[in-house]
Amino acid sequence: MIYLDTHVVVWLYAALTDKLSNKAIEAIETNQLFISPMVQLELQYLKEIGRITTNGALIIKNLNYTIGLELCDQSFVHTVTEAIDLSWTRDPFDRIIVAQSHARQISLLTKDQNILKNSPIAFW
Repeated sequence: MIYLDTHVVVWLYAALTDKLSNKAIEAIETNQLFISPMVQLELQYLKEIGRITTNGALIIKNLNYTIGLELCDQSFVHTVTEAIDLSWTRDPFDRIIVAQSHARQISLLTKDQNILKNSPIAFW
């Protein structure tokens, strides 16, 4: 099982697999894929500010159908408890996404250098 960060979800939806590392492609092909609900919210935010053109729910629905992507249903209280100690970021999206993966001890696939530097279970 692995979690996907928001930009990975966008690239998969847009079929921009050339942006993914070989290790990322292998992980996507061989693992059960999850996202934090915060990824869906961030996707919607990105649509609202014009950075993407499709709403988050449609992206998630499409990727659920095409690659089996699942929305994690972990307790929000558990996630926030984990997020409290992640003081290395002020980005609320990153903080919750990373906290969710930490709380379940499931690796997070991301290209975000700040996350890679600070999260021992993040990889690219």
